[in-house]
Amino acid sequence: MTSARTVSREQVLAHRVRTHGLDRTAKDPDDLAIVDLGVQDSPTGTAVQTLAARLPVGRKLPSIPDGWVLVWSVRGAPHYHRRSDLVGLARALWPLDGTDAGARMGGIAPELKKAGTDPLEALHAAAEAMAGVVTGPMSKGEASTDLTKAAPDEVTAYCRSCGVVHIQDQVMRLSGLPSGTRLVPGSSPLELAPIPRWKGVPDRHDGGGLIVDGYLRIHGPATAGEVAAYIGTTQRAVKPDWPDGLAEVRVEGRKAWLPEDQLDDLLTAPPADLVRLLPRSDPWLLARDRELVVPGKAHRKVLWPMLGHPGGLLVDGEVAGAWRTKGSGKRLDVTVEPFAKLPAAARKAVEEEATVVAGVRGFDDARVSFDG
Repeated sequence: MTSARTVSREQVLAHRVRTHGLDRTAKDPDDLAIVDLGVQDSPTGTAVQTLAARLPVGRKLPSIPDGWVLVWSVRGAPHYHRRSDLVGLARALWPLDGTDAGARMGGIAPELKKAGTDPLEALHAAAEAMAGVVTGPMSKGEASTDLTKAAPDEVTAYCRSCGVVHIQDQVMRLSGLPSGTRLVPGSSPLELAPIPRWKGVPDRHDGGGLIVDGYLRIHGPATAGEVAAYIGTTQRAVKPDWPDGLAEVRVEGRKAWLPEDQLDDLLTAPPADLVRLLPRSDPWLLARDRELVVPGKAHRKVLWPMLGHPGGLLVDGEVAGAWRTKGSGKRLDVTVEPFAKLPAAARKAVEEEATVVAGVRGFDDARVSFDG
């Protein structure tokens, strides 16, 4: 590793604008580095908005490429991935051991421990059961019912809202990709279907460095703790996959790392000059160094409340506000809550970006109002 260099928060954000593709230099969705980690699509439709914030604005609106597949992947969240990446991704996301599996399962882990059940064995059994259940298109509810009968009892529980015993939702999500199950885009209620020619549930964790390296390349400089939080596991599980060839830097008094071949760009990237409307699950808002991305505690509470996250308004490299939408006939109403007074040029750019969002969401026009 190279000796540590001290870099400013502004340098990190300028560099990250480029690694995220927000400078709109990419011509095609597959050229975007963010696709290496997948493009999250929750709520449905936000993945296309993520692409729209990064691809050139023109007559043709962006769409999800034919070669991408929607699956439950990182943290069990729905992401679009390249079909060619899915086998390697399933192995990379497969837990390292029982402790890692328990961390990813969240609240169910203590119950498994109490029952003397190894979380990794339980997850493997659930994934095998899911592979046997989802052999054709079926709703998530139907799959859950059948999977509850086939999966180990330890991963099922009584659900108050449903009034029945069924498989834990997070276990079902974590079982999806390993079992070769995909999500049908745009289906309501959500429909599942098998991924053709799937090779079976992984038997071990392999290639996790792809995820770690991808995070460092897109969200770097970063720490092992941030990578672990992104995956939904512990630092212990990440350390075996920590790559070589990293440059160590100091940001805001703390150590962080990024691939050595990106150090020059980090040191020389010019300040960004752009305005973007980022959807709530945009990769920029998924980075785990939230204090760096949004320094103000009050502003973080606006962007990441307990429920109902808004989108983020990016002005240059700063998250300068939040935004929400409401459909009104053929018009999309966009309400922006800036964290400080926006210059006239930035307001005009927001209105232009709002028309892009309206277009990808199927509206003819957009109307922007500024709440503050």
